[in-house]
Amino acid sequence: MDPYWRYAVELYPFEKRRIPIARFVCRRKRRTFSPLPYQLIPYVQYTVCAVVGTILTVLELRQRGQQGFHGASVEADPDSSVTPWLISCWVAVVLKGLRRQHPILSRLYDLTGVRSGAGTASFDIELKGYLIGFGLSPPPGGTVALVAVVQNFSRLTGEFLFGTASQLRSSSSV
Repeated sequence: MDPYWRYAVELYPFEKRRIPIARFVCRRKRRTFSPLPYQLIPYVQYTVCAVVGTILTVLELRQRGQQGFHGASVEADPDSSVTPWLISCWVAVVLKGLRRQHPILSRLYDLTGVRSGAGTASFDIELKGYLIGFGLSPPPGGTVALVAVVQNFSRLTGEFLFGTASQLRSSSSV
């Protein structure tokens, strides 16, 4: 089956390119599926590194008393179309993934310091707990190390840490 093409947007440095994604047909279920590389988040054009790097930038700016979402969107390349609203959506996707996979992650890392908050208002406390549990220092930095956590998780489980693959979505969650 022919591949389909999707965008993969990197922010550090900015690069937007179309990449081929292989498609296969399951003979038993007679459905198509496409295994995405771990660097991509299902239904998100920006790479894991771009999303994680931007969220870490938000945390760094908030530590300095600046407006995190707005500041991070201003620091992004103007051609990237990153907005404060988009960044808040990324925070929601990342936190949902970490919360959903917390039982598995807690077997791999010491996550006893994670304190779950409500919404994005207190996301920095929760995310810092995960960073410390993963053995990473809070921002600045840590993008490459956190992407390695995502890669290790995908290797061990065969699942995405962030986002939900199409075959795992129910019709009610779309």
